[in-house]
Amino acid sequence: MTGPAADVNMMGYASIEQHSAGIHFRLRARGPHGVRFAFVNLDAGMASQLVTIEVLERLKSRYGNLYNEDNLAISGTHTHAGPGGYLQYYVYSITTAGFVPQSFDAIVTAVELSIVQAHENLKPGSVFINKGDVKNAGINRSPSAYLVNPADERARYSTDVDTEMTLLKFINGESGKSIGAFSWFATHGTSMSKDNRLISGDNKGAAARFFEDWFTSTTKSSSRVIANTSATLYSRLIQKAKEINATGGISCGKTTSQSFKVRKNDNSRFVGAFCQSNVGDVTPNVLGAFCNDTGLPCDFNHSSCHGNNQLCLGRGPGYPDEILSTKIIGGRQFQTAVDLFKYAKEELTGKVDYRHTYLNFTDIEVELDGNNVVRTCPAALGPGFAAGTTDGPGFPGFQQGDTEVGRVFLGQKAHETSTLGVMVIESLMRCVICMQISEEWKRFRDSLKKPSKYQEDCQQPKPILLDTGEMFKPYAWAPAILPIQILRLGKLVTFLCQEFTTMAGRRLREAVKETLVGNGNGEFDDDTHIVIAGLTNTYSQYIATFEEYKQQRYEASSTLYGPHTLSAYIQEFKKLAEAMAKGENMIKGPPPPDLSSVQQSYLSDPTGDSPPPGKKFGDVKQDITIPKRGSFQKGERPSATFWSANPRYDLLTEGTFAVVEMLQGERWVPAYDDDDFCLYFKWKVESGTFYGLATIEWEVPEDAVSGVYRLRHFGSSKKTKESPTEYFTGASSAFSVS
Repeated sequence: MTGPAADVNMMGYASIEQHSAGIHFRLRARGPHGVRFAFVNLDAGMASQLVTIEVLERLKSRYGNLYNEDNLAISGTHTHAGPGGYLQYYVYSITTAGFVPQSFDAIVTAVELSIVQAHENLKPGSVFINKGDVKNAGINRSPSAYLVNPADERARYSTDVDTEMTLLKFINGESGKSIGAFSWFATHGTSMSKDNRLISGDNKGAAARFFEDWFTSTTKSSSRVIANTSATLYSRLIQKAKEINATGGISCGKTTSQSFKVRKNDNSRFVGAFCQSNVGDVTPNVLGAFCNDTGLPCDFNHSSCHGNNQLCLGRGPGYPDEILSTKIIGGRQFQTAVDLFKYAKEELTGKVDYRHTYLNFTDIEVELDGNNVVRTCPAALGPGFAAGTTDGPGFPGFQQGDTEVGRVFLGQKAHETSTLGVMVIESLMRCVICMQISEEWKRFRDSLKKPSKYQEDCQQPKPILLDTGEMFKPYAWAPAILPIQILRLGKLVTFLCQEFTTMAGRRLREAVKETLVGNGNGEFDDDTHIVIAGLTNTYSQYIATFEEYKQQRYEASSTLYGPHTLSAYIQEFKKLAEAMAKGENMIKGPPPPDLSSVQQSYLSDPTGDSPPPGKKFGDVKQDITIPKRGSFQKGERPSATFWSANPRYDLLTEGTFAVVEMLQGERWVPAYDDDDFCLYFKWKVESGTFYGLATIEWEVPEDAVSGVYRLRHFGSSKKTKESPTEYFTGASSAFSVS
């Protein structure tokens, strides 16, 4: 499901400057299913209601009503390094320059085909469950907010984040072989920073890649090249490499690159999915947050430095190397998953079941303890949202925990609402003067939509920065109708929702379990496993506790539906749980809108790429630079740059833009491709020209086999918008690895 690898804004940090410019490793949709619900885990920032709607339409054409909104769940890992533009509400399309059909289609098609593959491959089997702690893969990025929760409640837990991973191991009942594993653990997909331009599954995608490759290597002959080369042959390797020059650009077919993939997409592939949980306040940047100018820890309450949110940044375990941090945090999840997988002995037995409903979250009546009745609110964002987090600071002039409506003066008048998208992109994202003047922001905000008196009172103590729930031009800015869903697999019950903070998730899990046990007539007990699957089915941002909401750090400021949002979720999930425990059905509720017909796209298609005069696409611009010793060693990075076209002409789905080939006798064999953590595909336009450049960079792994290698690039181009797509390839000169 890897989307456009150039020009498209990435989903997660809401940074208008962060556009894709290559591939770290590919994104995938991973999804087995039972009888009969389907759970699909996406290497994506989050799920999308629009994706769900389209997937169900496609599945209906194949299978009738077998799959529907009740028994389909689509969950995102929350990587912040995947292409955006696939969500349907306007506030989530601002930084992506609107809707991006190519991103949307890549995800929808991948989800559809992952379910089709599972459906067509359905067999009897067994599922085993295991749990264990992941060490040092997440810390709380808003510890001051966590501390406002009741002391007696905090005393029940040893840490301010959940460290437990829950893993399911799937066994083919006919062959007795393992076919996959799904695990849930809470840590943000922010090991890759907002400065990153490479599409990446971040730490959970890395864990999945490591796990799937580990399983393949331990159960059957790996598809990777295997050879033994003695030290006496190194000089021959070097000499052989010198004799092999770059190929130059060559025409090829649309599917040629698929034959160069190391991992073939067949139904026998092991699926290792690392799913998200109550991740709201959990960061993988486990060294803590520090001021860039002084190196000292950031302000504890506001996560700023001298009042400046831009200077406070979290540091991952590989700091300052974000790819190393991604590898380490992914590796820690992978290693725990391997241990749980090896020793999973508890078999899940019992019913397969599910419950689902839609709710208008802008106006839910919530009964608190003591018959005190309150209501949720139309969606709104506060100043802490604009401040961002220690994973990725937001806009200058804001701080987490601000109680002022805003500190930013935009230096630019608001445009008419008819050009709302352009105004927001140019004004909101490119504020030019930062001052301690909240009135300026209020005037700008009010030019978009002045909050109603009801909304201001309802959202207290959150001051309203953007009244997204009451903004409908050019179409709805924020969701109102949300799905809530529970899936059951024997004694595992998972409920599907959004970005709950650590304590909010704990409260929800306890409430659901208590309801199941109390109403299940012995069918549920203390051994029932309760899991939160976050960022599922649609996206509605964060859910903080009532106490955390008062402090208005980023997570609370991004809790859309007011201070009682968590209480509403708990109340409504308890209704679902009670219905499941008693075997009762749920009222469907009002369906969400399908906004596909009103989506706006400002991203133009690439057109008319061409190489410089006298060059062909696939020709080498900068060949391999051989070290003086004559060969590369493990950990070094050979690279080559090719004249290339924009990678958006064809995503090469199930193909590859980059390959490392190894010479085996007289034959070149693919050893690594752009789905590997160690191989980087980078694309850019040459400075001062309109010519595209593709750089392939390989970090030679420690387990790489000594031998002769070369780098190969695949791409596509069009002479004009109407002309057919043409495909090309080219390879670098050879080099040796010793």
